[in-house]
Amino acid sequence: MRTFGLKEMKLIIHGGFFSESATNKEVKLAKQAALREIVQSGYQYLQMHSALETVVFTVRLLEDNELFNAGTGSQIQSDGKIRMSAALMDGKSMAFSGVINLEGVQNPIDVAEKLLHLPDRVLSGQGAQDFAYKQGIPYYNPETPQRRSEYEQKLANALRTGTVGCVSLDAQGNLAAATSTGGKGFEIPCRVSDSATVAGNYADTYAGISCTGVGEDIVSGAVAAKIVTRVSDGMSLEAATAKTLAELKPFDGFAGVIGLSAKGEVYHLDTHPYMVWAAYDEGVEVFD
Repeated sequence: MRTFGLKEMKLIIHGGFFSESATNKEVKLAKQAALREIVQSGYQYLQMHSALETVVFTVRLLEDNELFNAGTGSQIQSDGKIRMSAALMDGKSMAFSGVINLEGVQNPIDVAEKLLHLPDRVLSGQGAQDFAYKQGIPYYNPETPQRRSEYEQKLANALRTGTVGCVSLDAQGNLAAATSTGGKGFEIPCRVSDSATVAGNYADTYAGISCTGVGEDIVSGAVAAKIVTRVSDGMSLEAATAKTLAELKPFDGFAGVIGLSAKGEVYHLDTHPYMVWAAYDEGVEVFD
């Protein structure tokens, strides 16, 4: 295990891919404004908290904003139900936890956090829901009128990609990553996304990655774990990300990545130009 002196703290977040943002400037601006506010809150929180605590806190804020497809405002599956997924990974302990197709809670990332130190750390469906309620997490309906309207009008192609995520580097050099999604919308019930897998969310002592895009493509490319492994093997974060996303080209993979390295590298890259993100790098907000 490597040791670190005090590090300059860094934070990067994403709000997923938004196909409507390409054509609706007002929607994109609203999401950018929300990301700007959330990254500021997350960075302030990081000053007094660990990377692990910070990614949970920040993703919770993203889940609570109905502009994004995670937590409140999640997409509705083809049977009319909302099923959400989320994952958390602590780069220091290498512990990964997640929930898949979870119903009836406000913040899936909170359930993933409660699983992180248990022997059974990835739960799905009814088991995940029962666990949440036993932990004192109350029932919550994440549906919004807009999502119901979209479902009833069967606008699957308009708004079906969008996930949220956060990667943090704290003052002790620890990395953590968290990702949360409400799915792509109108999918086969209980379809599994990448977000609660190591393909979509991964961190170790060298780098942390959160992904967004088409889950099946991200899983096929083992994107997050592959990038982190390449950084661990000596590649720069930029080179590792570029090489990994280039490997999606043979099947026209659709993915976006945000990442941090233990060296302080901050990087994002997408295969399609509509991922929205925000970051703090050297105390300066970087935004697109």
